[in-house]
Amino acid sequence: MKKILITGASGFIGNNLVKKIDKKKYDVFKLESSLHDLNDIKNWGIIPNCDYVVHLAAKTFVPESWENPSLFIKNNLNTTLNALEYCRKHNSKLILLSSYMYGEPMVKPTPESHELKVKNPYALSKFLSEYTSNFYNNFFEVNLIILRVFNIFGPEQPQHFLISKIISQIFTEKKINVKSLLPKRDYLYVDDLSLAIIKSIEYNGEHKVFNIGMGKSYSVKEIIDIIQRNLKINLDITYEQDSRREEINETLADINLAKSELNWKPKYNFEDGIKLLLS
Repeated sequence: MKKILITGASGFIGNNLVKKIDKKKYDVFKLESSLHDLNDIKNWGIIPNCDYVVHLAAKTFVPESWENPSLFIKNNLNTTLNALEYCRKHNSKLILLSSYMYGEPMVKPTPESHELKVKNPYALSKFLSEYTSNFYNNFFEVNLIILRVFNIFGPEQPQHFLISKIISQIFTEKKINVKSLLPKRDYLYVDDLSLAIIKSIEYNGEHKVFNIGMGKSYSVKEIIDIIQRNLKINLDITYEQDSRREEINETLADINLAKSELNWKPKYNFEDGIKLLLS
């Protein structure tokens, strides 16, 4: 039986992935950030030899990355470096979860070949992690897949993320307040991300980098409208006419490469995911 090491296994994405992996096919070893300091290379020495490493553990909230950039960069790069060293030692395949890094794109939907434009410290940490991973792939022959994940939503997501925050406001405060109604994002339901990760584990082709998203974008206003329609409510919406630092107007993933190479495509459209989240 193949063994899979999952870092950040108790997090929002990791917890969902653990539920979706076929336990008859894979033996799962969970490495939880709350219990293991992944920055300490010594802690990686106690891990048994695994065939695959799915590296999910990272600091991810963009506004927080502006407040403490060095923490985000050091943590996300160093834990990736330790994962790469583990893979080099044990001849393991690394599945690295990266992020959107195309800035204000020249092309929408945006393909993997688009110029990378880092616009915040979180994205910088992922850019450096990708660069380091590619170095290990080129010079140490570490088998590597990079998933550039667009926005994810689903059950148990921390409440400081937009969709969770909106739903929490509805049920606890009976009101909706956001910074702006305008930014558009490509949102993917978390179950579809888990399937993409599993497909990446099984992939033996030549491509290394894949966009993982829905291929359709929604504004904050459209998201609120869909949530309210499903709840059959019509709460007032207030907004601050403000935007986050270095805000990007719209993200939209070109997922054709993942469709053709990974044999993956989203199972749920955005409204299906919202219905599941609210059920």
